[in-house]
Amino acid sequence: MIKCLVVDDEPLSRNVLKTFINDHPDLTLIGECKDAFRAMEILSKETADLLFLDINMPKLSGINFYKSLNQKPAVIFTTAYPEFAVEGFELNAIDYLMKPIAFERFVQAIQKVKDKLGTAKKPNAIHDHILLKADKKMYRTPFENILYCEALGDYVKVHLIDRTLIVTTTMKGILADLPEDQFVRTHKSYIINKTKFEYIEGNQIKIGEHMVSIGQSYRERVLSALNNG
Repeated sequence: MIKCLVVDDEPLSRNVLKTFINDHPDLTLIGECKDAFRAMEILSKETADLLFLDINMPKLSGINFYKSLNQKPAVIFTTAYPEFAVEGFELNAIDYLMKPIAFERFVQAIQKVKDKLGTAKKPNAIHDHILLKADKKMYRTPFENILYCEALGDYVKVHLIDRTLIVTTTMKGILADLPEDQFVRTHKSYIINKTKFEYIEGNQIKIGEHMVSIGQSYRERVLSALNNG
């Protein structure tokens, strides 16, 4: 779990971020506060992996507060003022969220955090399922039920044996949560369960009742994965 601290002088913004953090399975909230001085108190007692830090705060700005820290957690700056973005990224901020913050954009930022912190790891061999968030529900989805995944803009369409789920994540994000001995990316827009393939014909592979594309740059890797699977 990624331990988060929210620092924002606006109660509404804090409530939105708290809700988003509670809704995300990889995050836990260790505290929330309205100014940098209270944040300092919390960080003197607790270790945070990630700060959600408002830039425009009274007395001490989020940027100056972050510069003052000896031990700097990962940071996502939040603000209603886009002109602060450059200075935020000069501090190696992982992302920059404009208010009002959309949940989809929040999820994208968290994936960047997971990549940066190295928490986007493959499940242990004893795991046989993945949790997929769709339709405001969390679905326990056995790997064996997944046929293939298809990129759909800011979402991923996960084709199962008995249904299709539209999941708020990226292809990179979902691939990080799938076991590499069972799944392989065949195209920038497709990931397949290689235990479900029937045959390859030209630049396509048969999965269940579907034909899925194999990108030219992926072909050698796909053939090697299927031969070793």
